[in-house]
Amino acid sequence: MSRVTINHILKNDSLFTNEEKRVEIYANGDTPTNPSSVHSKTSLTELNLNWREKELPERERTKHVHRLHPYLGKYIPQLVEIFLRKYFNPNQTVFDPFSGSGTTLVQANELGIHSVGCDISAFNVMLARAKTKRYSVETVRREITDILHRVGSVSVKKSAQAELPFSVPNIHNDYDTHSKYLKTWYAPQALWELLTFRNLIPEYNDQDILKVVLSRAARSARLTTHFDLDFPKKPQTEPYYCYKHRRTCQPTQTSFQFLRRYGLDTIKRVEQFEALRTNATVTVIHDDSRTVNPGLIHGVITSPPYVGLIDYHEQHRYAYELLDIEDRSTEEIGPASKGASIKAKKDYQKFIAEVFQNALNYMPKGGRMIVVAGDKHELYPEIAAQCNVMEEAVIKRHVNRRTGMRANEFYESVFIWKKK
Repeated sequence: MSRVTINHILKNDSLFTNEEKRVEIYANGDTPTNPSSVHSKTSLTELNLNWREKELPERERTKHVHRLHPYLGKYIPQLVEIFLRKYFNPNQTVFDPFSGSGTTLVQANELGIHSVGCDISAFNVMLARAKTKRYSVETVRREITDILHRVGSVSVKKSAQAELPFSVPNIHNDYDTHSKYLKTWYAPQALWELLTFRNLIPEYNDQDILKVVLSRAARSARLTTHFDLDFPKKPQTEPYYCYKHRRTCQPTQTSFQFLRRYGLDTIKRVEQFEALRTNATVTVIHDDSRTVNPGLIHGVITSPPYVGLIDYHEQHRYAYELLDIEDRSTEEIGPASKGASIKAKKDYQKFIAEVFQNALNYMPKGGRMIVVAGDKHELYPEIAAQCNVMEEAVIKRHVNRRTGMRANEFYESVFIWKKK
């Protein structure tokens, strides 16, 4: 058992019985929890969620379909697995109102738990559906291999038309685009290869998985430095010193190498997940979680957006431009574009509370809400109060490894709420 320090919060103590007092739990060293060891009788005070790299290497945090596409701000599947095992049984239904890249939905399926996800981002919904769809692995392999062969063959022919392969003066009308973004952020040959791949997608059955391959390649093929794929500020058109590779690098001129690399990687990851998945249902809804009807659910596990940190639509702008999918960025909660002013924080609390209030309407009494958030602004106690839920516990977690390069320490809280 991990050693922990438990501080009973005496404020508003009269709201709880002796068994229901809210506790804050801080893990003190020792061995972090193995998710597969957790069950309904595991005490919260036994949990140590402070995994280090040696205990939870990157290949485990991004296993199988979890790494079909990079996604900023997602939580690791092991964290979700622990609370699914503790609070849910097979054939029950978990709801994630901020389903993002689909982490909760994938992990629930592995454990035989039904899941419903909702997100305002059309790209997120496409990604989650691509991850959780039941595939014929042979069909996926055949279609990805075929489209890569066709794009590769045409790309070589197109390049050979010019004395310099990256000086294609005009893109053929069938592959033209009116997107200023695409013309700004991609070299002509790279863009032509991406558009060629995109225009072939309608000829195949598993189109969402092909769109994810395309989007992942488009992310890497942008005219940006190799060390700044998360938040590129302007197109990189000249050679530059690369801090990632510690040498002078050239701006990316082609995209087929990424299409091929990620296409083959996708085949492998889909095959790995197909060997683990169960018959539990997965439903992904493109809607506003403040008003959506998820049907009967037994509880919630989610990680809401952080106030003023990320613009989720802008994070995947290349996909919106390439695939011409619906942009509902004006409906995002807590986007970076609105900052973290006092008003922004108040609005954030109001909108997040509305999401949870709506979810509570479809939950039975006693159902749990597990909310993972980096609450440096201390917004969540008020959100819990607005939702009129019982605050059972808060587990403080040191996040040692995250997507992207960060120099500062980072902590997040796991709020455990119970419907009265």
